[in-house]
Amino acid sequence: MLPPPSPSSVRPSVSLSLDAREMAAMRAAPPPSGASLALLCFFLLCPYGTLLAGGIPTTLEGPFPPVTVPLDKSFRGNAVDLPDTDRRVQRTVSDFEPEQISVSLSSSHDSVWISWITGEYQIGDDITPLDPNSVGSVVYYGGSGSGRSHQATGYSLIYNQLYPFEGLENYTSGIIHHVRLKGLKPSKLYSYQCGDPSIAMSEVYYFTTMPVTGPSSYPSRVAVVGDLGLTYNTTSTVDHMLSNHPDLVLLVGDVCYANLYLTNGTGADCYSCSFPQTPIHETYQPRWDYWGRYMQPLVSKVPIMVIEGNHEIEEQAENQTFVAYSSRFAFPSKESGSSSTFYYSFNAGGIHFLMLGAYISYDKSSDQYRWLEKDLAKVNREVTPWLVATWHPPWYSTYTAHYREAECMRVAMEDLLYSYGVDVVFNGHVHAYERSNRVYNYTLDPCGLVHITVGDGGNREKMAITHADEPGNCPDPSTTPDTYMGGFCAFNFTSGPAKGNFCWDRQPEYSAYRESSFGHGIFEVPNNPLGEE
Repeated sequence: MLPPPSPSSVRPSVSLSLDAREMAAMRAAPPPSGASLALLCFFLLCPYGTLLAGGIPTTLEGPFPPVTVPLDKSFRGNAVDLPDTDRRVQRTVSDFEPEQISVSLSSSHDSVWISWITGEYQIGDDITPLDPNSVGSVVYYGGSGSGRSHQATGYSLIYNQLYPFEGLENYTSGIIHHVRLKGLKPSKLYSYQCGDPSIAMSEVYYFTTMPVTGPSSYPSRVAVVGDLGLTYNTTSTVDHMLSNHPDLVLLVGDVCYANLYLTNGTGADCYSCSFPQTPIHETYQPRWDYWGRYMQPLVSKVPIMVIEGNHEIEEQAENQTFVAYSSRFAFPSKESGSSSTFYYSFNAGGIHFLMLGAYISYDKSSDQYRWLEKDLAKVNREVTPWLVATWHPPWYSTYTAHYREAECMRVAMEDLLYSYGVDVVFNGHVHAYERSNRVYNYTLDPCGLVHITVGDGGNREKMAITHADEPGNCPDPSTTPDTYMGGFCAFNFTSGPAKGNFCWDRQPEYSAYRESSFGHGIFEVPNNPLGEE
């Protein structure tokens, strides 16, 4: 294996175009000459035109002084789940017509995955799984204007959510289809139909492939969202994403929040608070189908790439977990050398995306860590100059919610990401927005990573509001380890302003900006850091 490049040799500047409140809080200066990567993180109440007015602050100007925006209580008025009576989540097809159609990327521009579901789910005491082999998995496709003369076939599956306890209702899904299209041209509009031609085919849908992998081509806009859910706030987030015409959607964990429901459909904002006596953490799997139906107008034309969050654990009989997540989405795992749906990578033009798993082993002896080493070693920064990583729980968050919960993952992986010069990290999990200065090991570092938490797409759980550095809010260290992964790595700091303490006594210098609100981010790469326009 070749030695990793030094961080200073691969770290270009990053420019950050922010929401209106953040722009007002910082000096707006034009980006320096040469390359810049624009990172647009904004929220629903900010018109897009406001973001581009004036100059774009860059990390060459930083580090920025910490800013905290006071809570705007009007942001959270409609965090109520869409009911099953809402027309947007109801089934509108019959028999084995395709529904819940989505597009996801393979590892490079010349291939995509088309996914859909045929047949209806079943839930109750007496369920009979459908036969995946009874319906074909076929996609007709072609370049726009040239007809759909190409055909691809794929595979199908069903999954079950089963409980070994009397009174809990079991679930079996419709037939889930995944078909990989190959030999596609970059930045090209394609039309497609999916289904089984002997039974029923879908309407005609369209998608556009990613730009060619190279240092001078990039997707125009990448929407980034975490903890989306399926509430009326979610609908605002998705409508806003649609209006910004993204080329790609990154969903950084926590999809539909089916695990906030009992199997009879009774839901709550806090499962453990409302249902403390359940023998197992139940989930109401039809929420996945509602989510797939609601999202189809967006993800049938804009590729979506998903990484798992804690709400996808969904324990069931025989200690199975993450079954819905791993079954419903197509992942370029095999194409990127991964043996798991929990971590994989792909290219989008000159950006190499690392999708990492926080709920599978990540220490230096793990399969994931070894895969990540190999994947990073293969990256050619002259071909994909930008390295962007995502996973669900943030390493750098100053909110009391999930404070230092992912510390063991940071301890295991931060050195590796730093040594290869990863530029930007996107996380969810904490239901708020926070952007860091360049940071490494809790210390400002001009070669460090910029961490962005965009963790509140609109789900029904409460917003993160309190900060660990505020008087009386520092959590007890024993409460901070992740309950699923276990382990304890978060100790008192041994240097810096918080030396000898578990929390800062003020907003940490690595925290550039934080705000409790809901929405999504837009990520843009306008040009080439190698200086070639």
